[in-house]
Amino acid sequence: MTGATGSIGTHLVRLLLDRGVPVKALVRDEARGSALGCELVAGDFDDPSSLAAAMRGVDRLFLNAGGAQPVDGEQPMIRQQRAAIDAARAAGVSRVVKISVWHAHRGGRLAEGAHWEIEEHLKASGLGWSILQPSGFMQNFITGAGAFTTDGELAGAYGDAGVSYIDCHDVAACAAALLTGSAGLGETYVLTGPRALSHAEIAQELSTALGRTVGHVALSPDELATALRAQGLPERFADDVAELSRQVATGSLEATTDAVRELTGREPRTFAQFLAANAQALRDGLVASVR
Repeated sequence: MTGATGSIGTHLVRLLLDRGVPVKALVRDEARGSALGCELVAGDFDDPSSLAAAMRGVDRLFLNAGGAQPVDGEQPMIRQQRAAIDAARAAGVSRVVKISVWHAHRGGRLAEGAHWEIEEHLKASGLGWSILQPSGFMQNFITGAGAFTTDGELAGAYGDAGVSYIDCHDVAACAAALLTGSAGLGETYVLTGPRALSHAEIAQELSTALGRTVGHVALSPDELATALRAQGLPERFADDVAELSRQVATGSLEATTDAVRELTGREPRTFAQFLAANAQALRDGLVASVR
């Protein structure tokens, strides 16, 4: 397991342990990882020797790492995940389940281009593989980071377009099905929630869940880029984020798929169900965002 302490990984470790599947997690901080309740191995994507040690005795690899970073040149995730794939191949791992991003493609901006490069490396590795391409995460509205203004209002740069947000618990359930079964080899699955929601609709659902009105602030992509630059982020990174927002505003993340039901045998969580299951975490996230 990589990314074991993240939004997907924590759910996935629990699901696998509940099924009696032995799990080894690669973690940088063993103290933080101790809460997972599984075998831990200390290491880092930037340390090839630690990757080699982590892969010993491993049959299947869950590959998930950080997102796009505001750096010049190639995204670090490309080098890091390629190294993990190479270590898995050298160790005799039979199958890799990789978390990618919807619309990964050659030349794509930020994560879209980086994940395409990694996907191609995985496909050429000779390893068995399955790729999961989730839509936006419902968990983004728990952290409060970037989702809300300092006044606690929902901020969005997608206009009236919807996004078929998915609960990371459903992503983890799909990964568990692939890691413990034989289906899905050589397949790419786009994972979505049951329906697309605009930011205005999300604000309404948040208001219902919190018992108070949550406002909605609409930004243009250019306004978003200006705000990111004001936070000290590089101009090119801000422009790339703005361009991705323009694409979402055209409806690029509105479609829904049956992949969650196909892989797990059940429907994905609705946003209302997600909010009900995470009510306290939502309140805590909003408090943190307005401090």
